[in-house]
Amino acid sequence: MTFWVTGGNGFIGRNLVRLLADRGRSVHGLGHGAIDEAERRQLKLAEWINGEIDASNLSALAERGGLPSTILHLAGGSSVGLSIQQPYEDFSRTVNSTARLLEWVRRSAPNCRLIVASSAAIYGASYSGSIPEEAEPRPVSPYGHHKLMMEQLCRSYAVGFGLHTTVVRLFSVYGAFLRKQLLWDMCLRLQRGERELVLGGTGGEVRDWVDIRDVVKLLANLAERQQGEKFQVINGGCGAGTTVAEIADILTKSWGGQASVRFSGVVRPGDPFSLVADGGKVRALPFTWEIPLPRGIADYVHWFKEDTR
Repeated sequence: MTFWVTGGNGFIGRNLVRLLADRGRSVHGLGHGAIDEAERRQLKLAEWINGEIDASNLSALAERGGLPSTILHLAGGSSVGLSIQQPYEDFSRTVNSTARLLEWVRRSAPNCRLIVASSAAIYGASYSGSIPEEAEPRPVSPYGHHKLMMEQLCRSYAVGFGLHTTVVRLFSVYGAFLRKQLLWDMCLRLQRGERELVLGGTGGEVRDWVDIRDVVKLLANLAERQQGEKFQVINGGCGAGTTVAEIADILTKSWGGQASVRFSGVVRPGDPFSLVADGGKVRALPFTWEIPLPRGIADYVHWFKEDTR
């Protein structure tokens, strides 16, 4: 079995490549970012092409290592804030790249399975409590709209051309090597010696936090199992909601120093108040989320201190 990972040089992509390779899979990658020969061997990537997700690069990857049995499509926009600043670029990264990939698969590898990483942002800001996959999408940011467009493209190719596709709507993924977002920003400020951290929002915002180690296991397991339906959607969340204030408290205690946290009350545009998965489908696979949040955040703090010293 040959696995391709688009966006393989990103946060989720690198972790997924390592896990698949450790399971003995032949893993090939395509996406933005140079990876030299030593790093490619360290990652256990059989092949890497630094470039756009387009027909020429996809065909070049196939010429090097043969057609894929499964493509894990992680390439695309990764920031709500950037999507608001540069909506067309986010559209191109998410929607255009997916359209090019689907068309290439339709023509060149129609028996290939697709595992596509989407986002809980497609649900928008109208829900509280656990959100099932059947809930009506109501995105509020360009990022969420573009992820929904990507899903609709995938559905159309599954229905119209029979491509086997699983969409995984990821919730709040965190873990070692993530050098952005809340945990990274808080650690940077604590490292600088700040003892009063003022964070945006109210602190009551609720998210479904999932450790990267569990997330890549879920994606790898989906890639390796038989799929019955032509198209299916699964929430990539554990179903447990945690407030930002609780996250901040866990992190400051894990850091080990004395620091207070307060919230400005200023809410970012496009930022829903609550995003928590109904995790029934993923548990029924079966799949178990193994890493509890306090341990995951403690591990992140340990990694940060080692990485930045």
